[in-house]
Parts: sequence; C-alpha cells; structure tokens
Amino acid sequence: MKLNIQTHNVELTDWLEEYVEKKIGKLDKYLADIDEARVELRQENTRSAADREICQVTIYSRGTILRAEERSGDMFASIDAVSDKLERRIARYKGKNARNSKRAVAQFNMVEEAVVAPPVDDATEGIQIARVKRFEMQSMDVEEAVEQMEMLGHDFYIFLNGESGSVNVVYRRRENSYGLLQPVLG
Repeated sequence: MKLNIQTHNVELTDWLEEYVEKKIGKLDKYLADIDEARVELRQENTRSAADREICQVTIYSRGTILRAEERSGDMFASIDAVSDKLERRIARYKGKNARNSKRAVAQFNMVEEAVVAPPVDDATEGIQIARVKRFEMQSMDVEEAVEQMEMLGHDFYIFLNGESGSVNVVYRRRENSYGLLQPVLG
C-alpha cells in the first residue's frame, strides 16, 4: 500500500508520521487490495476547540474508494477515530460484496485539476470554481450507487444508470432516506 500524507497548518513530526503509518497501515489486514491511502492532516481555526484537529483518509482499492473524516481537539484522537470508522466501512463493504457477488464496483480514474478563475463579467461576478474532478463512470444500478455514496461518506453521488443508460444522481435526504435525480432533455 502506498501511503501519501499531506498536512495543512500541522507540523509532520517523525512521531506523528509513524503513528499514521501504524494506524492506517493496519487497515491492510482488513482489506488486502489497498492500492493507495491518502491521509490529510489539518488544523482549522474554529470556534470549538474540540473540532480543530482534522484527519481525512481516502483509500483506493481496485477501483473502490472509501473515505472517512474525523475532527477532535487532538490529532491523535482524530487519527484513531478515522481508523475505527474505516474499519467499520471496510467490514460493511466486504459484507455487501460477499452477499452480492455479482455486484460490480464503480471504478474511477480521478484527475484533479487546478482551475484558473474564469474572466469575470456581470453575470458571473463572485462565482469561482476552486477545483474540477473528472472520472470515468461505469454502469451500475441505483442500489450500487447508494452503497458507493455511503462508502465515500458523501451526500450525493453521480453515476451512469445501467437501466436507463443516462447519468443520474442519488442524494441523501434530511429524513434519512434517499432521492434520485433523473434528467429529462427538453
């Protein structure tokens, strides 16, 4: 597993780096096919001191992306919490795969690009795109898209619907249910 550690407003000491390697490295025993793990450690100035130390981990494993983020007042506690959360997500992911062996996992080749702000005119004044993500979509059903959204820890997920052949969006609603957006060309 390739481990990539990035920091923002946090000094990466040898001890902190070893701790991250130990905690995130042990995820290999739960999911053996991890290609890469990206760890982002950052400190933000928030009103609540209990939410300043943030650890976000993204795991790439044979086309599957698992992501978790935790905040606390101590960086080591955030690392522990995110490691525990990923262990649970991996167990859920492996359980769903075992129950449904025909399930095809969406594969993504993500490319992040820095975007230069477009020229400002009267209609778009104040709008600035900070980042663009491009990814390949593979056909899946709605249930698989919801599962992938949950694995990423996102509130929405864009996918190619295998039944209709169109791009759809699933999203989490406030009342703990899900919604599906199906575009209709007019």
